[in-house]
Amino acid sequence: MNDNIQMNSNTANEANVKPLPQEQDIDLLELAEKVWNSRKLILKVCGIGTLIGLIIGLSTPKEYTASTLIAPEGYRKSSSSGMSALADMADIDISSSTTTERDAIYPSLYPSIVNSTPFLIRLFNIKIHEQRDSTTRTLSQYLKEHQKKPWWSTITSAPFRLIGWTTSLFSEKEEVDKTKHTLDPFRLTREEAGMAGTIASRINIEVDKKKRTITIFVTMQDPLVAAVVADTVRAHLKEYVTEYRTAKARKILEYAENLRQEAQVEYYRAQEKYTRYADANQGLVKSTSLAELARLKNEMNLAQAMYNQTEQQVQAAITKVEKVRPVYAVIQPVQVPLAPSKPRKMIIIVGCILVSCAGSIGWVLFAKDFLRDIKRKRVASDDR
Repeated sequence: MNDNIQMNSNTANEANVKPLPQEQDIDLLELAEKVWNSRKLILKVCGIGTLIGLIIGLSTPKEYTASTLIAPEGYRKSSSSGMSALADMADIDISSSTTTERDAIYPSLYPSIVNSTPFLIRLFNIKIHEQRDSTTRTLSQYLKEHQKKPWWSTITSAPFRLIGWTTSLFSEKEEVDKTKHTLDPFRLTREEAGMAGTIASRINIEVDKKKRTITIFVTMQDPLVAAVVADTVRAHLKEYVTEYRTAKARKILEYAENLRQEAQVEYYRAQEKYTRYADANQGLVKSTSLAELARLKNEMNLAQAMYNQTEQQVQAAITKVEKVRPVYAVIQPVQVPLAPSKPRKMIIIVGCILVSCAGSIGWVLFAKDFLRDIKRKRVASDDR
């Protein structure tokens, strides 16, 4: 009985013994031997991968990237105590203008601004022409009708086009009068929404918070188009931020101009009354006449003082608008790119070689034996 217990314990100990490092080395050597014995197959697959990479690289249309580097001004301190009374009359809060100006649009929000629907819609109708074609067309027409595609896109898009054609047979087609149709950000057509997405995919904004710089990248199939669109995006982005930053100041300016116009009318009216009365009562020495003349003169002087005050407020408001207008330093202006940025042929070829090499080695080490075992089990089950 004791002998049986001892034999069982020895068997259990042998089962729990870990394999020696020599045995692990033998397994690795076997795997390396499998790979070496199948080197011809692996090299053939890598060659096929290289050929596929060349086909993909040569068939992919060239694209060019134009960029511009700008540096927006930082926050600044200003005091406009002379404008406080006018702002209170216009019901405008400028309490923050006595300290560091607060801005709801930070540079980190610029990518979201550029990708917003209202901003993208403004780019639909900008005029461009290709480097080798002087025909002027809109950006939307260029992206819709003058884009090269790889040959395999016809094959991959065939199922989707078939599905779209099938669904169009059972759906009512909306007729849009293009002569009267205007772009409405609130309600875009399917085609307009797709064009906005296409433009957004070709624009990239990078914000460097440490250096406080903004880089605008635009990628197009034509270098001149890429440069024109990049410069237009920069201009529109500056205009958008300028409109926001000067909104309160322009509202104050508009209110000041209205006050000046009203004060001017009152001053001219009081001046006309005074001059008419003075001309009609020349040589009279009656007290009533002199008193009325003095009263009209006082009214004219008060109206003139009010007019002069509103004129000063208008000038102060104009100065405020110019003061809050953002300034962008263009560090690197847009240049027409000379070399294409896409496709990166070497990266595509190396990627295809690595994928084909990894796939062939995986087949030799694992998939081949796995399928062979499945086949043996199936044959053995059929024999039974």
